[in-house]
Amino acid sequence: FPCLGLAREALTEGGTATTILNAANEVAVGEFLGSRIRFTEIAEVVKRTLDGVSAQPADTLEQILDADQRARDYTREQCRRLQP
Repeated sequence: FPCLGLAREALTEGGTATTILNAANEVAVGEFLGSRIRFTEIAEVVKRTLDGVSAQPADTLEQILDADQRARDYTREQCRRLQP
C-alpha cells in the first residue's frame, strides 16, 4: 500500500501536506474511476503531486483552500501526462 507511506510522510511534513495528499488522492481516484489512469498509477500521481506542490503552513482557511486547489490542478495535469 504505497499511499499509506505517502500519508505518513505528509503527516510528518505537516502544514498543508495532508491537504495536498487528500486533494491528489481524490483527483487520482476520480481519474481512475473515469478510466483515464490505471489503478497502479494512483500512488505515482499522488507522489508526484506531493513532490511538486510545496506545502505551506496551515494557519488559515485560505492557505488550506489554496493548497487544495493547487494540488488538484497539479494532479489533473499529471494525469493528463499519463494518458496516451
